[in-house]
Amino acid sequence: MAEEPEPEKPLASFEAGLEELEKVVKELEGGDLPLERALELFERGMKLSEACRKQLEEAETRIEILTRRAGEIQPQPFSPQQLSKDK
Repeated sequence: MAEEPEPEKPLASFEAGLEELEKVVKELEGGDLPLERALELFERGMKLSEACRKQLEEAETRIEILTRRAGEIQPQPFSPQQLSKDK
């Protein structure tokens, strides 16, 4: 008899999503899972990852809007190459 999949629930916060994602990863890394359970966890992990990414993008947009309003700092996209130039 297969387990009922957990219903999708919205994330209470970015931190809650990240915490749940960490639990999913730990369970997957533990191994010894039936294939169906591993697939369910992988799918849930992908959804959590996407939800967290969207929340980060929204936060970045809000920060850019606030800094533009303040007129003090102009937002610039971050690129990993900037780190190597700064060293």
